[in-house]
Amino acid sequence: KKFSRSHLVLSIYCEGYDKLTNKRTYGKLHLIDLAGSERLSRSKATGQSKIEAQEINKSLSALGNCIAARANKREHVPYRDCNLT
Repeated sequence: KKFSRSHLVLSIYCEGYDKLTNKRTYGKLHLIDLAGSERLSRSKATGQSKIEAQEINKSLSALGNCIAARANKREHVPYRDCNLT
């Protein structure tokens, strides 16, 4: 299926080095831009737009489940619940 909206996850990993202390520091930054979740009752979408909105809502829910599982260090992360994840 092709939709007109998509998600974006950009991960930036940084490394710093302090010449005075000879220490390295590491950091990471995750920027996430999610396609808009829509309430069907508000958008009054019909036809293909309604189907698209439903699929986006499902994929956002699946992504949220993966993020929550990773954040809580669960043994199982449900990556296969959606093509997005």
